[in-house]
Amino acid sequence: MSAPQTPEATNRHLPLGRRSLLIGGASVAATIGGILPANAASTPGPAEHANPGKPSDASARAVTEHSYRPAYHFSVPDNWKNDPQRPVFVEGEYLYYYLYNEDYLEGGHGTSWRLATTTDHVRFVDHGVAIPKFSNDNGDCWSGCVVVDHDDTAGYGPGALIALVTQAPAGQQAQFLWYSTDKGRTFSPGPEAPVLPNPGVHDFRDPKVIWDEERGRWFMLNAEGTRLGCYASTDLHTWSAVGEFRREDIGLLECPDIYRMTANDGTDHWVLGVSANGKERGLPATYAYWTGNFDGATFVPDVEDPEWLDRGFDFYGAVTYEGHNAEGRPDATLRHAIGWSNFWDYPHNSPSLVTDGYNGDDAIVRDLRLVRSNGRYVLTSQPTAALSEYAVKEHALGNVGLSGAKDLDIRSRAYELTCTLAWNPSDAPGNIGFELCRAPGGGRHVSAGAYLDGGSTYVNRRPTFNPGNGGESQVHFDTTTGEMDIRILVDHASVELFVGAGKTVHSHRAFPLEGDDGIRLFVHDGEAEFRNLTIRELAVS
Repeated sequence: MSAPQTPEATNRHLPLGRRSLLIGGASVAATIGGILPANAASTPGPAEHANPGKPSDASARAVTEHSYRPAYHFSVPDNWKNDPQRPVFVEGEYLYYYLYNEDYLEGGHGTSWRLATTTDHVRFVDHGVAIPKFSNDNGDCWSGCVVVDHDDTAGYGPGALIALVTQAPAGQQAQFLWYSTDKGRTFSPGPEAPVLPNPGVHDFRDPKVIWDEERGRWFMLNAEGTRLGCYASTDLHTWSAVGEFRREDIGLLECPDIYRMTANDGTDHWVLGVSANGKERGLPATYAYWTGNFDGATFVPDVEDPEWLDRGFDFYGAVTYEGHNAEGRPDATLRHAIGWSNFWDYPHNSPSLVTDGYNGDDAIVRDLRLVRSNGRYVLTSQPTAALSEYAVKEHALGNVGLSGAKDLDIRSRAYELTCTLAWNPSDAPGNIGFELCRAPGGGRHVSAGAYLDGGSTYVNRRPTFNPGNGGESQVHFDTTTGEMDIRILVDHASVELFVGAGKTVHSHRAFPLEGDDGIRLFVHDGEAEFRNLTIRELAVS
C-alpha cells in the first residue's frame, strides 16, 4: 500500500469528491504515548511491556478529559500509523514493524518503519523508528516485509534481518533491500538500485517474501494492480519472474500474503491472501484469501471466489505471521493476524487526533486455525489467547431469558462479552442482540447480534458517531441450529464481533461520546436466552 502523505496527497486513494474531515495540519490539544518506551524503568515480567491504554511518563502531556486511545488494542504513540508489516520471531520475541509518520500533525508526509516488540501479542514495547523516512535518495519507505536470513544468502551475515521495502524515487515504485545486524533495531540501506525494478507500471509495491524450503530459494509476491507478480531468488538481490496470480473483480490488490498451514484434519494447505476491495460486488474491503496449490512459481486456488477474514469495514492491510509453541518452535496449525483498524475511504476522520494527538489503531491480534467446513478449508479467527490474562474484573451473569429489553448495571468502555444466544427455531424471534456503547438516553449506540428473520449476523454502527458512510455489515448464517456462540470486543473506538468458531468476524470503528458506556440486551418479536453471559473488563496495565 502507498504510504500516507498529507491529506491532500492521500486523497488519491479516495473516490472523486471525497474529502478528509480531519487534516494533518489541525491544531491538536494533546499528545499521548500509547506504548512503553524500551528504555523506561521496569521490572521483568508483564509490567515491562507496553500499556496502550495509558500515557507513559516519558511522553504524556496535557490530555483532554475524553480519550479514544484503546485500553487493550495496539495504538501508535503519536501522530500516524497505517500498514502493519508481518512480524518476525527473533530470540523469543516478535518484532512488529508498521508505517509511521512522526510529523503528520504538522502536515508532514511520508512514512518510516517503527518497531514494537511483543511476546504474547497483547502487550507491546516501543523501540522507536527502525528505518527513518527520507533517509536516502530513494524516498520514504512503504510496505514490504522482513525475513531472517539464517544462511547468509544476501551476504550481510548469518541471521541478518533483511527488509524488502517499496520506495518510489521520482514517483516510480520499486523494491529495495535494507538490512539489520542488530536484531532488527535499526536498518541500513543495501544497494542504491532496486533489487526489483519497476517494469513501467503504475502500481508495483508491497513485496511479501517467504523461504521456499522445497526448492531452496526465496519466493516473492508483489502487488501490481489487479495482478500479483511472482518472483524467485537465491540471494534476495536478484529476482526472476516465475508466474502471476490475477483477480479482476475485487479492485486493487495490496499487501499480499502466502503461507502453508496444517488443517484440523492433519492435511497441509497453501493459503494466499490479499487486501482487496469487493464493495462493488457487495463484498468486504478487507483481507480476501484462498486455499490452493503452490508449486514454487504460481498459486492455483481450490475455488474461484475468495473467503474473507473479516466482514466488517475496518480490517485493512492485514498481515499474518507464524505461531510458535511454548518452547519457541513453529506451530504449523497456528498463525496470528493483525490488521489496520481503518480504511482509505476515511483515513483522517479520527477524533483521536484532537483528544489524544494520534491517528492509528490496530484490530485485536487474532489466532488463526485452518478447518475443513462444508467441503472446503477456511480460516477461523479468535482473539489471541493471552487476551484472557488481561481481565481486571469479571461479571458472570449466568442465563438471562428475555422478551423485550434489559439494561445491565455494568458500564464500561473496554471489555469482552461472551455468551450463547439460544432460541426456539420453530418460533424464533425477529432480532436478538446487544446495544453497546449506549448513551444514557439510549439514542446513541452500536447494535450487534442476529436477525433471525432473514438469517444474518450483523454489526450496525449507524446510531453512533462513525467515520464513514458504511453503517451496517451483515453475513448470512443458519438459524435452524437454535443457538450461536458469540464473542464481542468493545474498546474505546472499536467493536469486533466474533461469531461461532470465528469463521465470521465483523470489525468496526466507532467513536461513542464520553458516558456512552451502557449495555442493553434485547429480543424483538419473540423470546430468547443469553446463556452463560459473561462480561470481562479488560486493560493492559
